[in-house]
Parts: sequence; C-alpha cells; structure tokens
Amino acid sequence: MSETASTLATTVLAGGFALGLAFGAVAQRANYCSMGALSDIVNMQHWGRARMWMLAIAVAITGATVLQLTAQADLAASIYRRGTRLPWLSLLLGGLVFGVGMTLSGGCANKNLLRMGSGSMRSAVVLVFMGLSAYMTMKGLFAQARVATIDRVALELGGAMKDASLPQAVAAASGLAPAQALGATASVVVLALLLFIFKDARFRANRVQVGSGVVLGALVVAGWYVSGHLGFGENPETLEQVYFATNSRTIESLSFVAPTAYSLELLLLWTDKSLHMSLGIATLVGVVLGAAIVARLTGTFRWEGFASLADLRRQLLGAMLMGAGGVTALGCTVGQGLTGISTLALGSFIALAGILAGCIVTLHYLLQEAERQT
Repeated sequence: MSETASTLATTVLAGGFALGLAFGAVAQRANYCSMGALSDIVNMQHWGRARMWMLAIAVAITGATVLQLTAQADLAASIYRRGTRLPWLSLLLGGLVFGVGMTLSGGCANKNLLRMGSGSMRSAVVLVFMGLSAYMTMKGLFAQARVATIDRVALELGGAMKDASLPQAVAAASGLAPAQALGATASVVVLALLLFIFKDARFRANRVQVGSGVVLGALVVAGWYVSGHLGFGENPETLEQVYFATNSRTIESLSFVAPTAYSLELLLLWTDKSLHMSLGIATLVGVVLGAAIVARLTGTFRWEGFASLADLRRQLLGAMLMGAGGVTALGCTVGQGLTGISTLALGSFIALAGILAGCIVTLHYLLQEAERQT
C-alpha cells in the first residue's frame, strides 16, 4: 500500500475509533437502547427513550442531507441506496428475525456492546454467537439458501428513479429535480419527527436524552463524512477513486452486526494478509471502550454472567437470530434504524418496520408468558 493510501486508511480507522468511543460513552451515559425504548412503550407506555432515538434519526437525516446536497459525500453509493433493485422480502424478513432476536437477547447489538464494556460476559458470548451467525449468513452455511430464495424476490424500480430512495420516488412522482426532491422530502420527515418528539414536556426537560439524541445522530453524519469524504481517494494501483478501509468497499457509517462478523474473521485469520482493520471494526472497539470508561467513572461496571441455563438458551437463540436477521436486513437498529434511515432509503424503512414488528410481537409474547407463570 502506498503512503497516500496508507494515510487515507489510517484516517478512516482513527475516525471510526473516535466515533465509536464517543458513541459508546454517550449511549452508556444515556442508557440508549432501541429494544429498551420499545419495551418502555409496551410495558409502561413511556416514550422517553423512543423520542431520543427519533431525535437521533432526525439529526442524522438532516446532516446526511446536507452532506449530499453539498457534494461532501455520495450517499447514493451506500449499500442502502445503491441501484434500483429493492429486495423487500429480505429486508422485511431479516428485520423481523432481528427484532425477535434482539428481544430474546434483551438488547440489540449496540446494547450488547455497551454491556460488554460494562463487564457483561453474557453479552460477550452473545456477540460472539451473533458474529458467527452473521458470518454464516454472509458467506457460510446460510448464505446459499438466502441468496437462492428470499434475496431473489425484489422490485425493479427503474424508470425515472436512479436509486431506491424516498427522494427519488418523490422526484419521479412529482417531476421535481433530484436535489429539490431530496431537500423537500428530508424537510417534511424531519419536521414531522421534531413535532412529535418535542411535544412532550418531560422529554423537553430531559437534557441528557435531548443532548444524547443530538450527539448520536451527529455521529452517524460524521461517519458518512469520514468514510465518504476523508476516506475517498485515488487507489495508486488502479488509479480509480475508491473508499478506503471499509468492508463493503463503499461509503459506510455506524453499523454493528456485519462488523462483528468481520471482527471475528480478522481475529481468527490474523495472519491472512488480505484481511485488514476497517471502519466498522475500529468503531466496535471504540464503542466497547467508550462504554467501559463511562461505566468505570460512574461506578456501574459489574461482572455479569448468565442467570440460568434457560437464560443461556434464550440469549444464544436470540444472538443467532440477530446475526442472521441483521445480515439479511442489511443492518440492525443502528445500521438500518439510524444510518440507513439517514439516507432515506426505501429499504431502510422496510427493514426498520420489520425490526419494530418483530420486537413488539416478541415483547407481548414474553409478557404473556411471564403472566402465565405467576
């Protein structure tokens, strides 16, 4: 690797680690958890953490739109919007499976990374099994079945649409220029979110949740900038413009399922010179360390294991479902529920709907099961 390429890759890795460190610290301090937010709604009708999540989405959409309109990053090149083929069945089913899995595991990939940083060996085991399942779904035992079945079911959008995104659909339907459609669509979505978020006086008064929502959304935007602008340059060997230090070989931001699989691959095949650190892997390390620092400073660091054999079985089942579902849906509650949604990709809305449905149905099932046992 040339000196220039090495510098760009190092910049991306350092940026990814810094973003992960900040994400882990802020999420740990605010008890940010998508599954927890949905559990609060189902069990207590409390929307505080859900509003924090939605605020992060609003900020991420705003920042990502600015990056796109100012040509600082090409979000249309991301895996969420690339091409006009929309594999809706994979996204929906993958989201459903991930939603069920994260509920059985008591938290999504993000929450288990935070818990691992706080001393949970249970979450460390969950992440290992999630990573194994994700890798098997990407390249292993489950991959062939996935590609041969549900991945084949897709909508070919084509026509006036250049990619599978909501702004492109608006542009095709209205005749607006793509930039105008992007600005208008983002404005409507963000305004609707902000009106709902801040209509609640308790949330407005909660500075930790408001501040954390803003910061977490901004970190997604920063991720796009790091990989899509700072890490975008000429490959000295091919003279092509490429994205350095990303596993997907294109623009990336925060996501946790596939990077967990790639982290295991790197650890298992460390001497394979074709494998390298990536933005996603560096981000994971940062998240765990950021959570660990805050846990230590606040006195919440606790070594934790499995409560029982039944707990072990349920956690591992949930981990396997999260890994398979996260890969099939192209992301988790962060990978799709923040990063993907920030691009306004149609597929991200489908995947997020599946995650929400899978989680809510499983929460109701577990609640009914607990009531039957009392």
